[in-house]
Amino acid sequence: MSNEVNNNKSIVQNIRHLARTNLTFRIFIGMILGIVIGSFIQSLYDDSGDFILTALGMNFSFRDVFVEGIFTAGGTIFINSLKMLVVPLVFVSLVCGVSSLSDPSKLGRLGGKSLALYILTTCIAVTFALLAALIIKPGVGFERPDTLEYVVKEAPTLVQVFTNMFTSNPVQSLAEGNMLQIIIFSIVFGIAITKAGEQGKTIQRAFEALNEVIMKIVTIVMNLAPYGVFFLMAKLGATIELKDFSYIGAYFILVFVILILHALITFPILLVTFARLNPITLFMKMRDTAIFAFSSSSSAATLPITMSTARNKLGVNKSVSSFTIPLGATINMDGTAIMQGVATVFIAQAWGVDLTTSELLMVVLTATLASIGTAGVPGVGLIMLAMVLQQVNLPVEGIALIIGIDRLLDMTRTVVNVTGDCTIACIVAKSEGELDLAVYNDKSL
Repeated sequence: MSNEVNNNKSIVQNIRHLARTNLTFRIFIGMILGIVIGSFIQSLYDDSGDFILTALGMNFSFRDVFVEGIFTAGGTIFINSLKMLVVPLVFVSLVCGVSSLSDPSKLGRLGGKSLALYILTTCIAVTFALLAALIIKPGVGFERPDTLEYVVKEAPTLVQVFTNMFTSNPVQSLAEGNMLQIIIFSIVFGIAITKAGEQGKTIQRAFEALNEVIMKIVTIVMNLAPYGVFFLMAKLGATIELKDFSYIGAYFILVFVILILHALITFPILLVTFARLNPITLFMKMRDTAIFAFSSSSSAATLPITMSTARNKLGVNKSVSSFTIPLGATINMDGTAIMQGVATVFIAQAWGVDLTTSELLMVVLTATLASIGTAGVPGVGLIMLAMVLQQVNLPVEGIALIIGIDRLLDMTRTVVNVTGDCTIACIVAKSEGELDLAVYNDKSL
């Protein structure tokens, strides 16, 4: 009996130690608790959509107090804490990375390799999505609701996507968080530092010190993650309704499966082919980042965590991670491209429209370019989808069919996007001799 008691105590102690030391475990617990508690609160709602408890002569609304109050406030504070770091982290780390390059031609190689690989994976993603949708036919026989409403927000044209990369006011770009403009300005600023002699070295040392301070802030925010994830998932559990899946299940399942297959097939093939790296190691070390991405549905908000993972767990040198990770968070939207490919075919089939080969090729091109112009924030993929639909003359009202369940798919898409960012960062770093293999293969990290 005493041995059994001791064993039970040992198990409890191990769980407590894991909860204190393992961030992934704590985040996972926060996510599960949030879903369970949020779903429980939703089950208390009455037919009017709320549960009112009368206590001490007061009407106590679960929706107002918990969902719209505590959960919303806690989740918003957490997301804002992450977003707070994005602009200074991208600007400072890119300036440090570019200014530390002893060989100016290396910047061109980094940019060329990164851009080529990001575009390659996006083209693969949207092509895979189109082929799967054409074979599975999720929209054939689908009965559209009689009334559809979707307010189309203006999507930028392809010309605007390219011209908007260059800023006329860098201070305004920093204030508005325009990532492509910040990236280009940071690169130019970093190059200028390398050409400024001793004065440039003084500025470089100041940026290096500032970068260390920002990374410490990242660590502080990461330790708050379990609580932030709890609030985000609790609100999701209290607001997502199962009826949203009943009429759109084939589309949801198809997009979800393609997202998983793209992550488990495309990225490992690229890692093994171009870098001779073990993809299982990368997936294991992406756990914390994946949970962050899933909870926030934002590549931009997850950027500090993604960069920390690339540097500290995957062994990507700062000069490479400072360039490839922010660039990937801005233009690498494989998950969004997959959604756009399947959604386009689904909407075409729902309206009885047969897409021609040229129109399918137009979808591949437009979805790839649209992903470059897609901001890494929740829900923006639907706005860019309107641009894709317009290119092939499909009704943008069809977006109303999928908008109800897009939130969960958006969460999964973000996981695929950040995984792709780290995959490309490792490949580029390995090709440049800037990957610490000892760190990458260290299972304890």
